[in-house]
Amino acid sequence: MGGLTGAVLPKPWFGSWRVRLRRPGSVSFGAMSAVIGAVAGLMLSAFCLGGASAQPRTAVDNGADLQTLSATPEDIAQGKLLAEQTCAGCHGANGISEAPGVPHLAGQRSAYLYLELKAYQAGARGDTPMNDQVKFLSNDALLKVSAYFASLDPPPPPQVQKGAKATIDPVQAGKAAAAACAGCHGEFGVSAVPGTPNLAGLDPKYTVLAMKAYTSGQRDSELMKSMLARVTDAGMDRIALYYGLQKPSRSPAAAAAEGDKAAGATAAAGCAGCHGADGVSTNSAFPSLAGQDPSYLVSAIGAYKQGGRKDETMKGVAAALDDTAVKNLAAFFSTQEPKQPDVRKPLTAEEWAQKCDRCHGINGNSIDPRLPALAAQRADYLETVLRDYKTGVRKSPRMTAMSDVLTDQDITNLANYYAHKTARPVVFLTLPPR
Repeated sequence: MGGLTGAVLPKPWFGSWRVRLRRPGSVSFGAMSAVIGAVAGLMLSAFCLGGASAQPRTAVDNGADLQTLSATPEDIAQGKLLAEQTCAGCHGANGISEAPGVPHLAGQRSAYLYLELKAYQAGARGDTPMNDQVKFLSNDALLKVSAYFASLDPPPPPQVQKGAKATIDPVQAGKAAAAACAGCHGEFGVSAVPGTPNLAGLDPKYTVLAMKAYTSGQRDSELMKSMLARVTDAGMDRIALYYGLQKPSRSPAAAAAEGDKAAGATAAAGCAGCHGADGVSTNSAFPSLAGQDPSYLVSAIGAYKQGGRKDETMKGVAAALDDTAVKNLAAFFSTQEPKQPDVRKPLTAEEWAQKCDRCHGINGNSIDPRLPALAAQRADYLETVLRDYKTGVRKSPRMTAMSDVLTDQDITNLANYYAHKTARPVVFLTLPPR
């Protein structure tokens, strides 16, 4: 039985066409007439333009959606008329959308388009304007319009402005934003300024909570409030991530701390429930105190006692401490060895894409007619779809599992990554037996 193969060609056509193909590990075939169609048990492979490496073959069955692969030029012409009447208003006359959140259809895999249209007809995508558009279309009409859009040249990727990047490395972005903090907190988050806390090695969730406490007025500091006034939530996340990944160390002032460390160790037993044994917190809601600047610890406890920091639990704890006890606690905690929290550097868009490419093809150019190409798709549409899978608006166990671990930044990066890849059309051909 012949094999169904996806050959990446300058432009997809359906019907008879003469092409040159190369099987994996074999010599090239001569020009032959291509028979487009779906055959049960056919094996799928692909060849990238200008490349010799082939994808693993994948078995496909003879579903109704694969009838799109046997569309004739007449079918495509009829599909074009239907698309102009029904689809062009949103998806563009040439299948290239200019409407925010509306996907490009040009060059998309035809079987995938057919399956998506059937999903809208069945209401599987929820109540959307698409439901009414496709509700009364026949199966034949869906096949033809899918084949038409698949026959079009895919859209070019958007241009990236000079000096700009399609994706953001949150750690590097956090480092750049944290440069404004280095004067007080040190380049790597270990402060040499008395009365200023170390930020290196703090759990990012706590660092974000602390920054938001300054912007909301829960912590009283005009300097910090003004410094953070223009920092977005995403910016705070990146700054906190950068500091969380830095190696913590004890404050340079720890050795000269006033107070009795032994007495402080006894008193610190009452703090362990929130701040951890020896001041190393295991709860992201509470900061680690180990290795902190001793004068900062004294001033922070004083702020809770006097109301400069609003927290009823800490206010009660601080109220019970006299000045000597506060200095003893600061002397103990400042001389303890801080430890790195369990913070992992996030994967880059390229690293996430390696997982996505297993199904969606190298650089998002799917070689399975039932799976969508992602290359050069609108970034805002890809973002919406990933979020819909993550929240369960779209149902797919595989895609939900893949998207569930993605952060908002991961989703944005992935969408922009694929949007800026070059889309390559694929023609699916049945080859004769060897």
